Formats: sequence, structure tokens, C-alpha cells
Amino acid sequence: MSRIGKKPITIPAGVEVKLGGAREVTVKGPQGSLGLTLRPEIELSVEGNEATVSTNGSGGARQASAYHGMTRALIANMVDGVSKGFEKKLEIQGVGWNAQSQGKKITLNIGFCHPVVIDMPEGVTCESPNPTSIVLKGADKQAVGHIAAVIRAVRPPEPYKGKGIRYEGEYVRRKAGKSFGS
Repeated sequence: MSRIGKKPITIPAGVEVKLGGAREVTVKGPQGSLGLTLRPEIELSVEGNEATVSTNGSGGARQASAYHGMTRALIANMVDGVSKGFEKKLEIQGVGWNAQSQGKKITLNIGFCHPVVIDMPEGVTCESPNPTSIVLKGADKQAVGHIAAVIRAVRPPEPYKGKGIRYEGEYVRRKAGKSFGS
């Protein structure tokens, strides 16, 4: 069995975990509502303020163990997301490069001949507290991380000058440029 899968998930006050028909798990809280469909090898039981994930014996033991830990991690992330939410911060480094957020869109001026406009997915909000930083927030950890990766992929940090979009606190290893030898 999975070591992670064995741990019970504590459900904080204000968060509701329901197991519906067709193996649907719904988690509702102050930040929103998230859903997940369970695999056939996995069972979920909710007693009081704890939820436990277990295998039911169908399928291969190795595969069931892998899904056991993954499902427990997904449900724990859903509980954290609807109670506290997730946040990713990005930094823009480059002279004259900036970002402006307008509602459900973010406009990046990052050295191209045209501004790059990126639409936010459902449940993710973006804000730009200053022109060189972007803050993404949402209840779904996967959606927040994915849109952060999409924004970073528009102009990833390059190793020679360090220009580009990077996660807050990300270290970019710098390379030396060409040296003139004579």
C-alpha cells in the first residue's frame, strides 16, 4: 500500500466532502467547489472531519497502490484549495517589459512586436501589483500551476542576460558569453 495514501485527510471547518453517484467526489468550501471522478480501484470514506482513501482489491496491486497515493494527494489538494486557495507568483525581468491585468485577461509586453494577451481559465484570477510581477490565485492547484507554466513559456528566462518570465525565487544559472581571445 501507498504510504501517502494511508494518511487520513483532515477536513477543516467550513469544507464539505461528498461522495456522489458515478464515483464523483465533490469538495465545497469558501473558495469554491471542485470535483473528481474516482478510479475503479479506489474507495473513499468520510467520517466526521476525516476522509480516508483505500484500495478495494480490483485491478493490479502495483497499479492500485499508485492510484491510491495519487488520489489521496488530489483530494488533499482539493480540500486545501477550497479552504485556503493556491497562489503562484511570477517575475518579469527585462528593460521595458511589463504586464497589465484586465479582468480575466493579462497583457504581456515582453519584447515582441505585439503584446501577448492570455485568457485566464475558469476559477483562476490574475493581478499585477506592479508592472514586473504577476500573481495568480485559485482553488484548483492544477489550473493555477498550468496557467503559470503557460505564461512562463511565452518568454522563459534565458541564461546569458537573465531576461524572461520566471517564478518568484527561481534561480537561473547564468552562462558566460563569447570571449575574445588573442
